[in-house]
Amino acid sequence: MTLRWDAFLDRVRERGEYDSRQEAERAARVVLALLGAHLVGEVRAQLAARLPEDFALILLNPLQSAEPLSPERFVRATAAWIEGATDRTAAWDVGAVLSTVADAAGDDLLNQILLQLPAGYDLLFGRPQPT
Repeated sequence: MTLRWDAFLDRVRERGEYDSRQEAERAARVVLALLGAHLVGEVRAQLAARLPEDFALILLNPLQSAEPLSPERFVRATAAWIEGATDRTAAWDVGAVLSTVADAAGDDLLNQILLQLPAGYDLLFGRPQPT
């Protein structure tokens, strides 16, 4: 089921405790662009189908990544793309967006997503996996 734009942003805004919808949208755009650079094939297409259209397009037309980023580098990259962000605030942004993405994806698709990402991303999605 595809989330509507308003519902997706409201969830990100609530989880990120943002003062405005614009802050939530900025975080969502950056995090989804970075995530899209790490996902390929059918998994990326399936996730895009569950996101609002504008965010799906961002995921499908990602920033270019020369190599998979570790979770820590993913957070630092997010901080670099959001004006005034620190690693700490970027971690908050990533968590707000990726936990909303995890809800939209559902468990089966999220497991496929995590298989394409370096170890540790389960924590960024707010879904710690058993070790």
